[in-house]
Formats: sequence, structure tokens, C-alpha cells
Amino acid sequence: MIAENVRILRERVAAACRRVDRGIHEVALIAVSKTFDAAHVRDAVLAGVGDIGENYVQEACAKKSELPGIDARWHFIGHLQTNKVNKIAPWIDCIHGVDSHQLGKEIATHATRLHRTIDVLIEVNTSGEATKFGVQPVDVRELAESLESLSGIRLAGLMTIGPFLPDPEASRPSFRLLRSIRDEINQRGLNIAHLSMGMTNDFEVAIEEGATMIRIGTAIFGKRVKRSKNDAPASDDLSHIIT
Repeated sequence: MIAENVRILRERVAAACRRVDRGIHEVALIAVSKTFDAAHVRDAVLAGVGDIGENYVQEACAKKSELPGIDARWHFIGHLQTNKVNKIAPWIDCIHGVDSHQLGKEIATHATRLHRTIDVLIEVNTSGEATKFGVQPVDVRELAESLESLSGIRLAGLMTIGPFLPDPEASRPSFRLLRSIRDEINQRGLNIAHLSMGMTNDFEVAIEEGATMIRIGTAIFGKRVKRSKNDAPASDDLSHIIT
């Protein structure tokens, strides 16, 4: 099932790319396996997915330990608490969701100690919703410049989440805003490439607006079984993340 889902998804990605004259190689597909076990992750990788996303630190660490030597880049997506950075710093490749200099500094400290460089993306609240994490658009440049000064991390791009509405077109203004913020920052001397935006409901719109990373869960793994409050790690409040 997963292999077929990935095939269909790649066809949809290719079609979206063609509509705006982009190449499929310009869009990285991140399979977000929240609540699914390591076997599902392995199946996704065998189906050709090279990037795996996780939303919970405890769950991410468990899957990583069950899949030694897996040929994939690991992404942590969403709000990360500073006291959890040490658990993923030895192996995480990219962190989507840096929203403060303090968090960036914590990641940089652990990465430097481990002689690693970790890619980070700034999470931007482009929809203005109070329930979402992320810095305000007007504050992105200041945070970007402060993160650029840190050793051990590489500021690779920006990340956002579109509004949770049935019509994917509702996400277009958010995605367009993120791209404009990235372009403006780069015109002022920085060089950040990636736009992490788009999930199962709106990834095609995201691609049309310039996404270089899309975060897909349901369209690959199927509908999730909801966690009970007792099962979800209390320190990783990512209820705002859907894929």
C-alpha cells in the first residue's frame, strides 16, 4: 500500500511541478510517520522516499534505534523544546520549527560539541492564528541574522503551516507570503534556499508557490490512529501539526 501511495503521490507532485514549469527534483518529499511504527518507515524508504519526518522526540528516537543504517535524512518537524535537543542532536539532519535564538543556540551548542552541522528552518506564523507556533513575519529577518552567526547549524530555509481549512486554496496566501519573506531576506545578503510548506491537503498549492520541501503523512501512510492523552509525550505539544 505504501509503495502505491508513494507512486500516486509522486505523480501528483510531478503534475503540480509541470503547471508552474518546475522540475520534480526541486521538491523533496518528506514522509511524516507520526504514530506509525518503524516498519512503515522502512516501507516508505524502500518505496524510494529519502526523507523521514518525525514530530515527537521520544517516538523519533525509538524509530531511529530500530532502523540502524537506514538510508534516509531525518527531519524533526514542529515545536522543539530546548531540553529535548540533546536527545536528537547526535543524528537529526534537519530541524523544522526553530522560532527563537535561544533554541537555535541550544541546537548549535550540541551540534558543535558533536562536531556536526545541523540544518535548521525558521518556523513562521504566516496565517496569524494564535494557536500556531512560529515567529511573526516582521521578526524573521532579525532571527535569521542571529542564527547565521552561530556555528554548528546551517540556516537552510523557512517553514510554515497553512490554515486548517477544507479548501487548499486557503493556504495559498500563507505560502506566497513565506516565499516573499525568503526572497526579501536573500536580497539583503543571506542565502537560504528552502521553503518547507504543504501537507497532504495543500501540497500541490505549496509546490505552485515554490515549496522545496513538502511534509506528507496521511497520503503515504493512511489515516492515523489518534493518540490518547496518556500516550502522547507531554513535553512535545505538537497538536498543531497535521500532515
